[in-house]
Amino acid sequence: MKIAVSCNGNQIWTHFGHCENFMIYESKGRSIVSEQSVPNPGHRPGFLPNFLADMGVKVIISGGMGGGAVDIFNERDVEVILGAEGDAKAAVETYLRGELKSTGSVCHEHEHADECGKHEH
Repeated sequence: MKIAVSCNGNQIWTHFGHCENFMIYESKGRSIVSEQSVPNPGHRPGFLPNFLADMGVKVIISGGMGGGAVDIFNERDVEVILGAEGDAKAAVETYLRGELKSTGSVCHEHEHADECGKHEH
C-alpha cells in the first residue's frame, strides 16, 4: 500500500497544498518496504489529490487540508489522516500499527493556515 505524507523535508507540514514535498512510503503488512521524496508539483485547486491518487496512494497524512482536497481524496477512495505532526516515517509507522487517528482538522480559509494541524495528544 502506498502512503503519502505532506512534508517539508521529512517533517510533516501543517498545510497539505503548500508542502515542499511528499514522502511516499510503500508498505507490506505493518512494515515500510520503500520510501521516496516527490517534489510538490504545484498547488492548484483539485490537482494534488488526483496527482497522488494517480500514483496509487491509498492514504494521505498531513497536518491540515482544505475541504475541497478532502472531498477529492474521499471520491478517489484515499484515506485522509489530518492533525499529524513530527517525523513523517514515524507517523507512517504509527499509522501501520493502527495508532494514528485523524483529528479531522480541515482548513476552511487560507488566512488561517497557521491554525491547521493543531491538535491535542
